[in-house]
Amino acid sequence: MTRRVLGLLLAMGFVLAACTNGGTGTPTPPPNTSSPSASVPPSPESPSPAEQGPESALAAMKRLCTVPEPDLEGGSPVPAEGPTAPVIAELMVELPEIRGFDFSKPVVAEPVDQAEIARDLSAYADIAYPEDQMARRSLAWDTIGVVPDGTSLREAYEGYGSTQVIGYYDTLTGELKFIGTHDPSPLERITLAHELTHAIDDQRFGLEKLDVLAAECRDEETGAAIALVEGNATFFMLRWAQTYLSAEEQVEVGIEAALQEITTEGIPPFILRSQAWSYDEGLRFITALSSSGGVDAIDEAFLDPPVSTEQIIHPERYPNDVPTPVDVADQSEELGPGWDDLDVMLVGEAWLRIAMGLRLDATQAANAAAGWDGGTYRAWSDGEQAAVVLSTVWDSEEDASEFATAMISWLDGGEDLGLVVGPGGTSVDVLFATDPATLDALEAASA
Repeated sequence: MTRRVLGLLLAMGFVLAACTNGGTGTPTPPPNTSSPSASVPPSPESPSPAEQGPESALAAMKRLCTVPEPDLEGGSPVPAEGPTAPVIAELMVELPEIRGFDFSKPVVAEPVDQAEIARDLSAYADIAYPEDQMARRSLAWDTIGVVPDGTSLREAYEGYGSTQVIGYYDTLTGELKFIGTHDPSPLERITLAHELTHAIDDQRFGLEKLDVLAAECRDEETGAAIALVEGNATFFMLRWAQTYLSAEEQVEVGIEAALQEITTEGIPPFILRSQAWSYDEGLRFITALSSSGGVDAIDEAFLDPPVSTEQIIHPERYPNDVPTPVDVADQSEELGPGWDDLDVMLVGEAWLRIAMGLRLDATQAANAAAGWDGGTYRAWSDGEQAAVVLSTVWDSEEDASEFATAMISWLDGGEDLGLVVGPGGTSVDVLFATDPATLDALEAASA
């Protein structure tokens, strides 16, 4: 039974500190508007790899996906018994005034220590990050070069959750846990405001749709949906803080966050940046929606979620700019005996932008990833060596050329074996391999 835990990062304390000191990230509170009653919408159409039969990338992705299907019967029930602390009761009165609708049922919230958060998230990893699937993806990402040699993504995600998350909301049980006490500090209160925003959104819109996307390994859509959810919780967390925390308490949040011990040792930069991306770009996306249409526009996004990280990065492209499906043909026979599918993943603008930013200037990486229109990688292995084809399409030939040029520079900046093929019109392929002979075979197979 899958579940999605929606957490708050230690670093988010600095967001508030920057905003209260005149930073540009502060969302302007729109007029409080009530929202119509909403039910859980169906999952959106998937911008999947183009399906062309049993040998297609989409068929391989379905075969390789081992995340368990969620049990959605009964929605997200609140545990039958549990405390509602006074501070929670107070926040459950304050948040609806800002969010625009009421809680439909109580929320159980429990103050815990960091060790318990770590244990819970480790147990969650057993379900959300299946060992075999994560081992295969680790080899694929290692071959591409976005994580160091020998990285275990499973261990990296567990390490991230056990050190960076200060509270979470469980979409399956409706339970909220946070690091703190029954007499919370300003930082602990803002954590509660963030997580209670997840709770009120879950009760209204049914955030278990995230579990459906994750169980189908629709990574690009899942990333976009998480950015929507985390960006929204951050947006209303900040509005709550600006409304209900004094100026002194807001400053104290920044000081408290700065004093927290944040350990990132052993967590690859690509993982750290990917996880933080949901909060940063999600907040910008929600702020843009609020500026154009207030709370109603935000609620509409929960009913019609963004389907790509491109839509999050470029709100003006939501909801109409839908990705082009991209297939990658099976090259296992051409690679030789013993080769079989290793991993398949939809690769969106955010993934490419973060990856290129590991070696290129941030502006160059962002410009090279902009104009993305679709992407898929497909990886194979013979048990020792690995090969990956990353196939992308772009809005224009100019966009494709800019990406190809940037990827050549990116490959030159590392020690990984790779080759840029194209551009061919608006398409660019990038080949990766663990050894020269495999790269040669892949190039010949892709010709």
